[in-house]
Amino acid sequence: MKPYNSKDSKRDQIKHLFNTIAPHYDFLNHILSFGIDKWWRRRVIRKVCQQSAREILDVATGTGDMAIALSKRNRSSHIVGYDLSEGMLDVARGKIEKLGLSDQITLKQGEAEQIPFGENHFDSVTVAFGVRNFHDLEGGVREMARVLKSDGKLYILEFSTPKNKIFRTIYCLYTHKVLPFIGGLISKDRKAYQYLPESVDEFPTVESFIGLMGRAGLSNSKSISLMGGVAQIYIGEK
Repeated sequence: MKPYNSKDSKRDQIKHLFNTIAPHYDFLNHILSFGIDKWWRRRVIRKVCQQSAREILDVATGTGDMAIALSKRNRSSHIVGYDLSEGMLDVARGKIEKLGLSDQITLKQGEAEQIPFGENHFDSVTVAFGVRNFHDLEGGVREMARVLKSDGKLYILEFSTPKNKIFRTIYCLYTHKVLPFIGGLISKDRKAYQYLPESVDEFPTVESFIGLMGRAGLSNSKSISLMGGVAQIYIGEK
């Protein structure tokens, strides 16, 4: 699905969306998730650190939260933060420079379906809340698998839909009514905050996405459910 009612490609619309909301993204993301997104990222980071990864690619890095957190937990690693939106990368760049992490984190702009690195380059690839915005989901996952080293792992953190009916009803009321209202009021782009929860509805089921990871060249793929299914950590091995 596309965020806006226009003839532009999904890639171009996603780029415009995140360029538009970049100045408010961190504030809204942490407030609207009640800070739980930070805890979820820490769960992923612990998995990456267990792997002792030295070269890490963070796809859809956005404002750099995952890349920054990874760098703090693993001082010996080099991290490439990669994102389609230059507006989001500008925010990330300011945060990274302020924290003195420019030697450890490199930022690059581009699309997930065309990652500008050779095969077998990274020990780990991470992506937090970004795969549902790929214009070619399977192509993007295949590309991330391509740049992984043999025995390297892909870690995907993404929203999903809770299975419990009562919890799902409350969750959907919040994400489809409250979130677009507050997000639109502050960012001045209600369409963006309508698209984000709707894109979760359109995302494949857990079982379907694990199957997609297999078709993309990953093995031993699995998921870890978070907070009753509000989010999933998907892990696949090259």
